[in-house]
Amino acid sequence: MPRIVKQKVEFEGRIEEREVVLEGDDLPVWPADARFTIVGAPVTRVDGRERVGGTARYTTDQYPAGMLHGVILRSPHAHARIAGLDVSKAERLPGVRAVLSHLNAPKIRWFNGASWLFDPELRYVGDEVAAVIAEDAAAARDALDLIEVEYEVLPHVLDAAAAIRPGAVLVHPTGNILGGAPERYERGNVEPALARAEVTVALTVQTPDQLHHSMETHGSVAEWSGDRLTLWDSTQHIFGVRRQVAVALGIPMDRVRVLSPFSGGGFGSKNAAGKYSVIAALAARQTQRPVRVIFSRIEESQAAGKRPRSIQKIRLGARRDGTLTAIDYWGLSNVGAYRAFPSPLSGPPKELYACPNVRTDTASVFTHTGPAAAFRAPGYLEATVALECAVEALADRLGLDPLEVRLRNYAEGDQVLERPYSSKFLREAYRLGARSIGWERRTATPAQVVRDGTRRGFGMASQIWGGSGSPPAYAEIRFNVDGTAEVRIGTQDIGTGAKTALTQIAAEVLTVPVDRVRLALGDTDFPYSPLSAGSQTIASCGPAVRMAAEEARRHLIDAAASVLEAAPEDIRLEAGHLTVAGVPDRRISVAELTGRMGNFTVTGRGFRGANPNDVTIRTWGAQFAEVEVDTETGAVTVLKVAAAHDVGRVINPLQYASQIHGGVIQGLGLALTEDHVTDPETGNVLDLGFDAYAVPRLPMIPEIDALAVGIPDPIANNLGVKGVGEPPIIPTPAAIANAVANALGVRITDLPITPMKVLRALGRLE
Repeated sequence: MPRIVKQKVEFEGRIEEREVVLEGDDLPVWPADARFTIVGAPVTRVDGRERVGGTARYTTDQYPAGMLHGVILRSPHAHARIAGLDVSKAERLPGVRAVLSHLNAPKIRWFNGASWLFDPELRYVGDEVAAVIAEDAAAARDALDLIEVEYEVLPHVLDAAAAIRPGAVLVHPTGNILGGAPERYERGNVEPALARAEVTVALTVQTPDQLHHSMETHGSVAEWSGDRLTLWDSTQHIFGVRRQVAVALGIPMDRVRVLSPFSGGGFGSKNAAGKYSVIAALAARQTQRPVRVIFSRIEESQAAGKRPRSIQKIRLGARRDGTLTAIDYWGLSNVGAYRAFPSPLSGPPKELYACPNVRTDTASVFTHTGPAAAFRAPGYLEATVALECAVEALADRLGLDPLEVRLRNYAEGDQVLERPYSSKFLREAYRLGARSIGWERRTATPAQVVRDGTRRGFGMASQIWGGSGSPPAYAEIRFNVDGTAEVRIGTQDIGTGAKTALTQIAAEVLTVPVDRVRLALGDTDFPYSPLSAGSQTIASCGPAVRMAAEEARRHLIDAAASVLEAAPEDIRLEAGHLTVAGVPDRRISVAELTGRMGNFTVTGRGFRGANPNDVTIRTWGAQFAEVEVDTETGAVTVLKVAAAHDVGRVINPLQYASQIHGGVIQGLGLALTEDHVTDPETGNVLDLGFDAYAVPRLPMIPEIDALAVGIPDPIANNLGVKGVGEPPIIPTPAAIANAVANALGVRITDLPITPMKVLRALGRLE
């Protein structure tokens, strides 16, 4: 039966409440007059030809004339102090132009003051000891072997649980817990609620370190022109890099220009300037030559950051009908030697499900391992594994459909801040995903054998995340005399297709084809935009581009009114032409109008306004997985993932599907293969580079059905969009783990789920 819901929609610049028809499990049917033509169309990437044709110039492709190469000497010890350092032999090697270390480099604070650019105390294998700058990379690497270092090896701690025990070796003088103490949240009274619960479940869950392994490694190329620095940087935040480098060098920000027109991925690991950025800038200033410092693939494994390993414990209390009465959650995140902010493990347990009694205790713990970095939904992915596996275990204990249990605990509003959501269509995501996967085929655990000891299972998981975007973000547009439009905005496209989506937004408002709009980004000389992280690029920058386009549109209409001798309110801009209402013969094309204006360029400027302060903006989603498990070998094969997400208006279905596929594949890796291995005795990284690190290979990739609820959220912003970067990775590992549990009748909560762990769970290995 059709279902009608009321939802605020935008139409002709007004916010109206309309009735939206939901035809059973079908996608929502919007009124015809509220549809868009360019926004929402599957436009291919505007820079796709450059990317696939090899003409796109990434940071690693920059080779200014006279460029020198920098390489970094890294610590071989998990914890040590430099007792002696002699670089004289390296400095005398032909081709070497400079050697930087704590002996001669400026004392520049790093990691929020917890360390120095070159720190004589080394806190992980891979920590920076010195940097050699030479005419070519080979000479620089040869010089590294000539640097003589006397290390005073110190005690170390590698495990987060061990690091919080009394008497543990200190990673930092302030202690081993980021912020000095665990973070606690509580509502209601958890212990009595658990004691009164008709049923309880308890799980211990572990998730591994996971490496970003972006296709373009971390790095910078620095060049000075007088007192102004140009820095090409593979980054997710050009303005953040500019600020950090300017502060480090003690120069005004207007003396630093950061460029990142193309970036080969980041996934959170490139949210800020790296030490390499400042080292390149210092060396370029000292040598008066451009300097390139680009990580090798091995350095990516050691020093580029990682999703931190976690250990979590969760207890659920519920009634026999599956209604939750208590959630008790505890989690540790091993953030390595350095971390700027705590891992937000507590987000999903606090907010995803309606529950009156909730307690979370979390801590981000320092150890003598490589530093942690944000990685696509930091904290939320890890906590979702614990929460969603526990919810599915509860459903199995009660003999209930796991989807029904989730629906019975559906949260209608934000229980933490006690206010409504701007929109929430998670029920629609459940329907879409369940229909795609064939959820009705799921049987009680353990599932039936399908052939020769192979069992098939089904699992699901829910998703909550932010993605609201935020100010400030600015954009500007100008028309050329030939009627083409240029958009300038200082954001960066880290591979998500932001350039294409923002171009579509401008073209939609200006009613011109996409190929008549050129969008330039990745330059701090352009109007400011925030970092590309937290699923916020389009939700932050899109509204600014739209406002700029609307202002340019108004100026076009005013100019056309003069030429066509009509009142501005009678001018219509449609399909690249301006006409007088009711007089179709009185018309002029945009190109003809701008040509007549000559140097009097039509321009527009826009900004991103503040978020509403009386609602909570979230993205939602659900994923369903179908797997087969070979009980003889322990091999897990994921057959299909149905991913249905509620992220507001979808600007470009092609790019939406690409984001869903990318997130699911990364989640698949964490669920089944990826585990960044550190020697438990020495702290040495054992899986350096792609040869040893098990990212998902092509034969592993299942069928992925990328489904979008697609209902705009105009309360969030003037486009009704929310971010889709993080949502698709969040529920994937939990959905796969639940499907494996359904297939086997035994739950594996230590990820990744390797064949050995499967066989051990089945009692086939000691």
